[in-house]
Amino acid sequence: MNANDRSIIALVTTGHGLVHTYELSIPIFMTVWLAELGVAEATLGAVVGGGYFLFGAGALPSGILVDRFGSRRLIACGLAGMGAAFVLLGLLPGLWGLGAALLAWGAAASVYHPAGLALISTGVRQRGRALAYHGIAGNVGIAGGPLLTALLLLVFDWATVAVLLGLPGLIAAAGAWRASVDETAAVGRHDATDGPSSTASANPGRLTALWRQTRHLFASGFAGVFVLVALSGLYYRGVLTFLPDLLTPLVTVDLPIDVSAGRYVYAGLLAVGIAGQYVGGRLSDRGGTEWVLAGALGLLSLVAVVFLPVAGGGTGALLVVSAGLGFVLFLVQPLYQATVAEYTPLDTRGLSYGYTYLAVFGIGAAGAALSGGLLQLAGPPLLFGALAGVALLGAGLSAWLAVRRAQLTDPEAATGLSP
Repeated sequence: MNANDRSIIALVTTGHGLVHTYELSIPIFMTVWLAELGVAEATLGAVVGGGYFLFGAGALPSGILVDRFGSRRLIACGLAGMGAAFVLLGLLPGLWGLGAALLAWGAAASVYHPAGLALISTGVRQRGRALAYHGIAGNVGIAGGPLLTALLLLVFDWATVAVLLGLPGLIAAAGAWRASVDETAAVGRHDATDGPSSTASANPGRLTALWRQTRHLFASGFAGVFVLVALSGLYYRGVLTFLPDLLTPLVTVDLPIDVSAGRYVYAGLLAVGIAGQYVGGRLSDRGGTEWVLAGALGLLSLVAVVFLPVAGGGTGALLVVSAGLGFVLFLVQPLYQATVAEYTPLDTRGLSYGYTYLAVFGIGAAGAALSGGLLQLAGPPLLFGALAGVALLGAGLSAWLAVRRAQLTDPEAATGLSP
């Protein structure tokens, strides 16, 4: 790993960790806002949901901007916007101020994933290792953000905590703006094998070029990848949204203090995901990620089928199956990130990751509503059954992509089959 690889990894791991630190600190703040602001849960949920929606919906325009202006500058702007939004969160009064700050955060946060992943795919020679470190940093933020926020709230009021959390984002933005990296150092090493022609950007009309790029993307194997990552996003949101509440009654050990035990099992599950991210990143270095991804999604389907029966066997069994869920759930992420890079050309990499995270966080956000409806309708067994079906569909689609690519690269081996 050379100096440029290390510089890019330092930049993207910092950005990824902060994005998810902010994302997962918001639910901790919500417990305080409900008491202090005197608003109904539905009202606060709608306000917070607006910020989360922009987090996903903004990925597509952010991806377009990445292809035009480059990744490093967009990452710096996104970090500055997130940090400033959290400072404003602590300074603006009332529900309207809170809502405005969260909308600003969502818009700024949406920049990161298209920019960071595009930078890894075009700038880092050891892409799989970079994706592994990138995923680990994200999981550190996912698991550590809520814990840090909760600890700070023991000492300071929530407005002060929000301002304190905003400062690292502003500092990281200054470092990103001053960083010197070669964003195209890996060009030629990770060429797309089944993506559209890169000549789509040659059209001088920007809207026409964007339309052509989008049309070429979805006329290729990327259309299948888009559906695949949307299914992954549905499983991710669907399983995590209500999991803390589902876990608590399954813990059979009496704790010496009155706490919601499921939250601690949940935090441990997220921490185990760090190992899954690392393993998935290293596996993606081998190329041909579709079969590995199909296997990982098949495991997710199996985990969903056995989760409740195993978890019902006591706290020890619950911890084991929860660790398995956390590991495989995050194993999938670097694999589909690498698959996107294999199916897209270099000059639309930002756009492709924009569509990817529109699918993961935008379409995937429906998983929260889906899980709530299924739980209300028939309880956890129906929810986990539906999640198993979603993961199985993804596994089948990934296997189909692998077969399709084999047909395209070795026509003689696919005689009689259409690509």
